[in-house]
Amino acid sequence: MKDKVRRGGGRSQAKNDDTSSTSTDLKKDEDTFSVKIQGAGVEQFELQVHGFWLVQDAIMTLLSRDEVFPRSNLSLSLAGATLDPVSQMQNLKGFKPGSILRLTEEPYTAHSARLHLSRVLELLRTSAPQDALREGRSPSILDTITQSHTQDTSLQNGKNLKRSLSNTKTEVTNQDNTPEYLLPGSHERPLMALLPNSSQPEAPSCVRDLSLSCWNPPPGHRKMQGDFLYITVVTIEGRHYDITSCPKGFFLNRSTEEVFDPRPAQSTPVCHCFTDLLCHLSPAFKQAFTILKNKFHLPPLEALPTPYHTLSWLGPPCSSRVHKNTFSRLGVDEQPAQAPDWNEELQAARDLPQGSLEERLQRDKALLQVNSAFVRAVTRGAENIIDGFVEPVNGNPEDPAFLWDGLFMSQGAASDVFGGERGRRAAQRLELKGVQSYSDIEGPKGLHTLPTAVVDYRGVRLSAQGLAPGIEGSEQDQEAPPASRGLLYGVNAGPQESPQRRRLLEHLAQAAKALSIQRHVIVSPKGNVVPLFTSIDAQGLVGADRRFYVLDVFRSFPADANFCPEADKEKEGVLAEDIDQENCQDEVKTAFWPDNYCSDTGFPKSFPHGLCRLRPELLQTFIQHKHNQFSQIVREKLDENGGFEECAAAGDSRSTNAVKEACKEVGSVSDIIFEMRFNPSIYAPGVKFPRTENASTNLQRRLLQEASAFIITHQIPAFVDYCLENNEVPVDGASLKKALHHKGINLRYLGHVVKAINQSEDKERLRHILRTAISEIFIRSTKRIFNSFVQGVDVSSLSAAVSHFLCCLLVPHYTPASIGDDMKKKSRRRGRGAGPSESTPWSTLTAAELWNMVCQDAAETYGISDILGTGPSHLVEQYGLQKLSLLREFCLKTGVQLRLKDYFLDNQNKAPLNPDDILNIFPVVKHLHMPIVDASKAFRTAQISLQKGLLDQAYEQLKEATYLYGRVCDDLHPEACYCHSVLARVAFLKGKSAEARSIQLKAVVISERVVGFDHPDTIQQYALLAVYMHAGGETALAQKCLLRARLLMLTVHGEDHPYTAALDSCLGLVMTGSQSEQYLKNALKLNISFFGATNLNTALSQHLLAQFMCSKGDYRSAMAHEKEALSAFTSMFGEDHAQTRCSTEFLGTITKQAVWVERSIRQAGPDCFEQTVECLTPTAETILEQMVLVTGIRKIVESDRFQEYKLKHKERKAAVAKEVIESLLSKASTSEKASKDEKQTINQEKESTNKAANSEDIEAEEKKASDNEPFGETNDVDSISSDTGDAGGSDSPTDEETKDKQEADGLNGEINEATETVANPSVLKAMTWADVVSKPVVANGPVGNVPVVNGGLEMAQNSEPEE
Repeated sequence: MKDKVRRGGGRSQAKNDDTSSTSTDLKKDEDTFSVKIQGAGVEQFELQVHGFWLVQDAIMTLLSRDEVFPRSNLSLSLAGATLDPVSQMQNLKGFKPGSILRLTEEPYTAHSARLHLSRVLELLRTSAPQDALREGRSPSILDTITQSHTQDTSLQNGKNLKRSLSNTKTEVTNQDNTPEYLLPGSHERPLMALLPNSSQPEAPSCVRDLSLSCWNPPPGHRKMQGDFLYITVVTIEGRHYDITSCPKGFFLNRSTEEVFDPRPAQSTPVCHCFTDLLCHLSPAFKQAFTILKNKFHLPPLEALPTPYHTLSWLGPPCSSRVHKNTFSRLGVDEQPAQAPDWNEELQAARDLPQGSLEERLQRDKALLQVNSAFVRAVTRGAENIIDGFVEPVNGNPEDPAFLWDGLFMSQGAASDVFGGERGRRAAQRLELKGVQSYSDIEGPKGLHTLPTAVVDYRGVRLSAQGLAPGIEGSEQDQEAPPASRGLLYGVNAGPQESPQRRRLLEHLAQAAKALSIQRHVIVSPKGNVVPLFTSIDAQGLVGADRRFYVLDVFRSFPADANFCPEADKEKEGVLAEDIDQENCQDEVKTAFWPDNYCSDTGFPKSFPHGLCRLRPELLQTFIQHKHNQFSQIVREKLDENGGFEECAAAGDSRSTNAVKEACKEVGSVSDIIFEMRFNPSIYAPGVKFPRTENASTNLQRRLLQEASAFIITHQIPAFVDYCLENNEVPVDGASLKKALHHKGINLRYLGHVVKAINQSEDKERLRHILRTAISEIFIRSTKRIFNSFVQGVDVSSLSAAVSHFLCCLLVPHYTPASIGDDMKKKSRRRGRGAGPSESTPWSTLTAAELWNMVCQDAAETYGISDILGTGPSHLVEQYGLQKLSLLREFCLKTGVQLRLKDYFLDNQNKAPLNPDDILNIFPVVKHLHMPIVDASKAFRTAQISLQKGLLDQAYEQLKEATYLYGRVCDDLHPEACYCHSVLARVAFLKGKSAEARSIQLKAVVISERVVGFDHPDTIQQYALLAVYMHAGGETALAQKCLLRARLLMLTVHGEDHPYTAALDSCLGLVMTGSQSEQYLKNALKLNISFFGATNLNTALSQHLLAQFMCSKGDYRSAMAHEKEALSAFTSMFGEDHAQTRCSTEFLGTITKQAVWVERSIRQAGPDCFEQTVECLTPTAETILEQMVLVTGIRKIVESDRFQEYKLKHKERKAAVAKEVIESLLSKASTSEKASKDEKQTINQEKESTNKAANSEDIEAEEKKASDNEPFGETNDVDSISSDTGDAGGSDSPTDEETKDKQEADGLNGEINEATETVANPSVLKAMTWADVVSKPVVANGPVGNVPVVNGGLEMAQNSEPEE
């Protein structure tokens, strides 16, 4: 186990050690020791170890250190005694800081010798710049953009423009080097610029060849003397050596290609490390190996493997290998002989102790490692199975099952009840969701689930699970009753009673409560009445490992009544012989729907598959909605009976009756308390309920119909309103999916989202959402057609078939003849014959046929017709969709990887792609997500502190959370990325700009590697990094980061998006000259079109443009723009608001300057004019403050709660003063009392003048007011005002400025003042009134929270409420 550690862990662990010193809660400083390491042929060095580490943890850390790597099979000894690997470091006798630990070389076994060779190959196979793309992994581009070790780097962008990459802080950017395709209005979308070539040179070659010898395996007599392997090495000098692996290490033998002589060669040592022997044999190897170890290694975040594969839809420009694999014949990469038991490994990790923090961290890390290894095995298994290398274990061609590497993989049987092929795919996806829900249940883990994943590859979907223990048995076991086989629960389990069954039912009941599943009773096919705590398909069993398992949970969530035609049947689900006439008359299904709901929406209706289920997010929102109704009804009932206090004091039954009536009205499953549960068996085909369940089933039908209608009546309108108020709304299909799912809206409602936008008065302002929704509809329908299309294609024709399909999809008038002729010409040139014939089924597909199939699928699935038009040109012209964005979405969803080159997609006839452009098809895996419990809790605690305005406390908690994430997942996790981003923001607000820059650099690399180099989250991370770099004076790098973000934005969505306006505003601030004006004007145009004239974003754009016009000397235009800004501020905030006053002052300054300039021009000429323009140029601090506002790091408080607080505070202060005076006059007779009263008065006055005295009340009022705001601001806590400070300047503000800021609601008024009054954001000031009414930003994005770009909304909404 200790030899399996990957290189880079030591550097990551050292990083964690540095980070750990900042967390006070864990007391890591007290448990950290510095020890010296000696022996095993390495120079002495120091290592930081933790007292809670096991000895094997220290060994694994050592094996990853550059000083030790690639040595392996080592042990540690202290004072001559070998240390037990499972002993804790702090319990070792004689162990203390400064102790000397010796590395001891242990004898090899045959297995450990192979592991050592694997570690050597890992070093020799140093990652080349294109290796990540070749393997389909998302690369990190940040180092290429920000590197400083080269003078410049060529960015291949179609025009081969070169841009400087200097890291000098005082560098001034040359505006002429800004590519034209990044300017506003450009329609050029070059792909070559997305993945620029790295300037890092290729790693040196150490050997020519390394393989197993032809004399391998050793004969019997040599095996008995200790020979493990014979290895042949061809050095750079061209010499051939034959090396023997033995328990002591490796030595050179006397064998040649013709003669077998295993005796050791003369004058050659036996080396424990394989590379030591090669260094002795080859001077060229020694030189190259030294260079390789010292220079060619990546930073930890780039070197460590990600837990899960993040697909890159673009591959290297050259499809052939740039270097040959000289190590493929060594044999150490072969599959192990014994398949792993994935279920046992997962359950063993889940059963690890959780008593202490260290135990929980080890458990979370073990779970993540097992699950990531399981997913990798699933990926390899899918490729081998679908490529035809594995034979099925059953004889059913309709549902073949496969066993591979400890995995059970199958397609699942297609059932007509569930909707055939689409129903089968839905069942596999829902099974994964069900397993995730049961795995996420908190509390005692008495109920277990199997490791599960779903993988799509070449149009086929396979479900993969670990082998369940005790399921497979002998024929005698199969003839035994179910109880003896382990099946304890389910419709087919039969009546039985045993202690194990009772324990299983207890676990199922606890799980049902956590998942809001209603206990219900059904009638089995045999006529037995069966009580259920799950869906009808679920089975509970006890395995051979004595653990309780629940299987087949794909219908655990309640049905979506909108897509259940069974809802039209009045008597569905009730035994006919048990129904009387009265019950028949009472069961009217439509009585539960809202008024006119069915006629207006057309629901309920059928769907292509019969497994439409409600999302758990919707159930939570619906339960909260019902609870609000319940509370309102109880309040009204109590008010009718004299009020709550009277009813509670009277002790009568009025309060109890009010609760009962409210429970009945809202549909609570309990008559005495509010409780919402749902029956997953309602509307299930063929399910029958006994007569005694009539009332319960009617109530469940009502709840399901109300919950389903809740999507149309509440959630979709709320989503549309949210999109209107935020500029970080969905950018691509993945972010749209995340946003809809966060609201509990299934993707099958995309058609209704489109209809809601088309019927909205603000349709034009929602055009970017409409564009994204239609793109998602189109791509999802296309994917289903592609799955059927590619399944019938031979492996030899895959590239041609995929390119043909894409040409038919993107080119309106593309016909098969053109590709047929083209393939024939290429085949004749390459000597391959005539190529694909015209009779090939896939080659006969035309563009018109494909478009018709896509439109038909979209109409059946999403209920839309004629929206997609007659071809791709309609999508481009009508909705502004980009063909490049469609191509990207298609590749990400299907796993297709394209060659990195510029594609010309606007041609109406010519094929934009050819078979050589299709590099690969990768499996797309959906898997379980293992939670990182303690780190997530620490992060949520930090968010609560941010909402309270406790910046210092949140800063420490965020550092603790990042440490915990690093301990478990080496920071390579989406949540860790977001945590780093928030920590960087808080550090910046605390005035630590250098620290914020360092942390944000990590966040960008994590985002590129974990979520994708062109993911919307990555776009935002680059924008935030630009702000922090600009704060440190690195203007050139800030500009490059902003241009990178804009390039990604143009590729993913296009220019017509609100977030592009934020990027353009920042670019306008960091650039100079005409290009700055272009970006600012484009930002203003976008903000006006998306938000209107009276909006904070638009007002800020008007002000920035006015500021730029002042720097040009165009005061007439500056006055016009500032007047628009002032009008917007006045309309939003009122005349007394600080921002309005600052805008008024700035407008007055512009007016005075304009008059003075005109007078100076008439009197003195243009020289004075130039001097005037120079004095109105904004300072670097002003520009930084404006970038902070534009990107949302800090934002202006839009409400007038502060003015209300000031008025309330003045009233309280006056009341306290009046009370003090009266108290002094009335009690002046007694000196002792007077002294006491005077002391009390002083305390009261101090209390009244101290803003912190009432901060809790104000925070409660803010929270209440925030909860009542429209969606989009509900979870977007107000930014910390500029009084909390950030990085940027170094001069202290004047007393007058401080006083003005204290009276100005903590707003960033300085950005609107003349340049003579510059705010200094670098100094942390004392607490002011603004600190009471302002809250810190926890959403990682500009002006508003969004659930797609970096998960800000999701994290804020999932944060635990303050107790």
